[in-house]
Amino acid sequence: MSNPAPSLFAALRDEIHGASFSPQTDSVNRVGAEVEFLVFDDASRLPLPLRGRGGLIGMLRQLARRVGWTEFAGYDGTPRFDVAGQGTISFEPGGQLEISTVPCQSASTLVRMLRRIVEPLQNLLGDDGATLLAAGIDPYNDADRIPLQLHVDRYERMTRYFDEIGPFGARMMRQTAAIQVSLDRGALPAARWRLLNDLAPYLIAMFANSPHHDGVETGDRSFRAHCWRMLDATRTGVAASDEDAAAAYTRFALGANDMMATASSESHQSFSTSLGTDFDRERWQTHLTTLFPEVRPRGHFEVRSCDAIEPALYAAPIVLLVGLAYDSHSAKEASLLAAESRALLRVAGERGLRDVAIARTARDLFALGLAGARRLGPDFVSESDLDVATRFNAEYTARGRSPADDRVMSTADVPVSVAVRLHD
Repeated sequence: MSNPAPSLFAALRDEIHGASFSPQTDSVNRVGAEVEFLVFDDASRLPLPLRGRGGLIGMLRQLARRVGWTEFAGYDGTPRFDVAGQGTISFEPGGQLEISTVPCQSASTLVRMLRRIVEPLQNLLGDDGATLLAAGIDPYNDADRIPLQLHVDRYERMTRYFDEIGPFGARMMRQTAAIQVSLDRGALPAARWRLLNDLAPYLIAMFANSPHHDGVETGDRSFRAHCWRMLDATRTGVAASDEDAAAAYTRFALGANDMMATASSESHQSFSTSLGTDFDRERWQTHLTTLFPEVRPRGHFEVRSCDAIEPALYAAPIVLLVGLAYDSHSAKEASLLAAESRALLRVAGERGLRDVAIARTARDLFALGLAGARRLGPDFVSESDLDVATRFNAEYTARGRSPADDRVMSTADVPVSVAVRLHD
């Protein structure tokens, strides 16, 4: 990787610092989420097409008229839906449905908001012979059966780039689903950033929910996490420990391959190398959107490590994360417990809480998170949401289990072509 001029590096670092790593001037602790679903036709076990007769967009238009949601065009022209000022419903490249909430003033406000959005969606799709599946990856099909449904330049270039590496890029783009929790950066952003990065392997293990793919048991508790590990090491993973978090993230971004480059040979060069003599700010901003670390700085910190889980369980990761990040005592203790955990990323996805060391630390972290959430008070974390998180811990984390352990697949659950292979 060639290094940019010191003045350019400093300017880029200062921009990233100002946007995402400068101390927060207020003391409000906001929280938001993006939750994703795989949407399947019940008969074929194939993802619903977005367009055409029986397509997902048409179904959502019916619901929008009924409940007062507003349709608008996204940046790529694909319809999106504003959910009465509470959030936005949009789509991922393979047709996955994504709900992005507004920032909420409390964890329990967020949980209630998600419930109000998800319930009518589940009812609508169920009546029309479709299912919102909350799992980390499509358990029935491989990506070669799933077409790219959003044909925009960015996704086309990403597809070409990933296809040159292997099958995992297509799987990530078209088949994965997650729950991502967004947290304010706080008065000490670098410390919170470090903590959230160190938590990533434990979150992967605790909320692993994708043991099947293409109709078979993969051997991984989170095959979604496996896809991220195999995707592209230049743009994934956790941040290296550094006193200057903004400088470290700038180096990470400059070192990531420039997948938006026009020539195939250039797309496997670092962004820094492909810069040449001219700096294109728009290209840089687009490049930043193609980075997929476990924690992404976006003015706030977006925690991306958890597989999609059932909506009834949403309070568990949300309560855990606010308890660990927003309570100062739990944050301090958790930062010591989880420190220097980046080497555990791969085994966290493969073995999850079956790994004794990960399970032991995960139990301690969940206890700290619950205690921290309780100290935040009932106005921020209600007793009912604290109870959901407590029961999740008792049923799963404390017993060395994750939602992946509840998933059992039979040949009745998969397409005929896959079921035949299962018997081979």
